[in-house]
Amino acid sequence: MSDLDSSDDLGAEFPANTIEIHDDPELLADAAAERFVDVIVAAQAERGQASVSLTGGSDGIRLLEKVRQSPGDIDWANLFVYWGDERFVPVADPDRNALQAAEALLAHVPLNPAHIFPIAPSDGPYSTPEEAAFAYARVIHDQLDKRGDVDLTILGMGPEGHIDSLFPHSPAVRETTEYVVAVHDCPKPPPTRVTLTLPAVHRSKHVMLVVSGQGKAAAVAAAVNGASPDDVPAAGAVGIESTTWVIDEPAASDLLLDDE
Repeated sequence: MSDLDSSDDLGAEFPANTIEIHDDPELLADAAAERFVDVIVAAQAERGQASVSLTGGSDGIRLLEKVRQSPGDIDWANLFVYWGDERFVPVADPDRNALQAAEALLAHVPLNPAHIFPIAPSDGPYSTPEEAAFAYARVIHDQLDKRGDVDLTILGMGPEGHIDSLFPHSPAVRETTEYVVAVHDCPKPPPTRVTLTLPAVHRSKHVMLVVSGQGKAAAVAAAVNGASPDDVPAAGAVGIESTTWVIDEPAASDLLLDDE
């Protein structure tokens, strides 16, 4: 593993990126899971509780599987769980991030069901993604009011730099006030979604981006080197106390070339 530091262009309000580079996706997932446990355990030691915002995708779900294998000293009964985005599909649809997270981790640990906050599915109480987004915004605002900033937000990233369901040059990535919005016509199926926005991500103490693969190398380099979030949404994913990129060698290849 190697570590790099990179400044960003968001000013002194946010700290610099930390970059951890690992040999392959398995070692990447091990390291990301270890950081997950460390951040949550530290928050619980300080306040007796902690909160995390989860992501989907292969890297995000592999991370959760690793946490299941090595949960450390997490106090599951005092962990509050949110999601960064969700596909607006029926509750049992395999595309649901919440379903994938349950299968990977959440159904296997003693979480308090009242502390799990999934985004409503399309066959739930809301008939449109706008209604589901409005309802989840109320949840997020209520949780932030009660518990303060989210301790850890986990994000994957697409090859064009999207995070959650914030795609380049979209109304969602340009949102500056609302914490949750509906998304239509996503370039990646399924096309209808509900997502947290960058203002919501910025209410996170620690942000961890977990990214693997050569196809994402250009977006990683652009984000770390200060691209506009409108062009590369991941560039806008920054935490109050830390922003950590946990990536594999192929995803870091453009960064390595830059450093040589």
